[in-house]
Amino acid sequence: MNAIVIAMIANLHAKPDSASELIDEILYGMPVQVIEELENDWVRIQTAYRYEGYCEKRDLLIDDKKTSTWLLKAQHVINQRFADVLQAPKIQSSIIMTFVKGSIVHVVSDETLNKEWAAIQLATGDIGYLRQQWLHQKVAENSLTEHEFRENVVQTALSYLATPYRWGGKSPLGIDCSGLCSIAYMLNGVTIFRDANIIEGFPIKEITFEHMQKGDLLFFPGHVAMYIGQTLYVHSSLGGNEVNINSLDEQHALYRKDLATTITAVGSLFYKER
Repeated sequence: MNAIVIAMIANLHAKPDSASELIDEILYGMPVQVIEELENDWVRIQTAYRYEGYCEKRDLLIDDKKTSTWLLKAQHVINQRFADVLQAPKIQSSIIMTFVKGSIVHVVSDETLNKEWAAIQLATGDIGYLRQQWLHQKVAENSLTEHEFRENVVQTALSYLATPYRWGGKSPLGIDCSGLCSIAYMLNGVTIFRDANIIEGFPIKEITFEHMQKGDLLFFPGHVAMYIGQTLYVHSSLGGNEVNINSLDEQHALYRKDLATTITAVGSLFYKER
């Protein structure tokens, strides 16, 4: 059975218990597959990137037909860190709910309402209004050139700078290392594995350190970062407690020896046989 996330964030846990480890967050409008419905109002699900865990049933709209329709119609994402959905196209209106960056929405009218507002339809059918500038068209898979992708994915990752570290997080409320890299790629039309390693069946392939470019991924024991050029990389660091920038150059003020000396692999979307 297929479903859509209808909460601002659906927490994905290792066990059907809110006190168990948070392993991922699925944002509003994202599709999931329900593997098993449990008696205690929890469901076991699999994400579009093949991550499995448990979330509360109340956070999902479970319906094959509605999910299929949603996937066709919901073609915009929230590009603002936070975005309130209002009952009417005016700032004084009451809030229906709040979205975070990366949430998927269905725009039913992008005609300018005072050159500011767009009407959206929620997965539940309700109509609300958002600032047009907070909406971006979803990036289609493989629609960007290599140069465009590398530049865009770096800028997307940098937009999360200073976001607090949260184990299992994937939003501006809190994000972990693989959450940062995976959501930056996802917002640019590419689905990668949501963990700090390279596995078969996903588009990231190992390359040599010498061929690393902007947007490629640096892997360390239990950690992943994105290379942004000029010896610098951006990452969500448990040691730094937030998304920040460090350097691989020992002469640089932002150098971190513990990471620079423990790189296990470099991964790239643009793997080429050499």
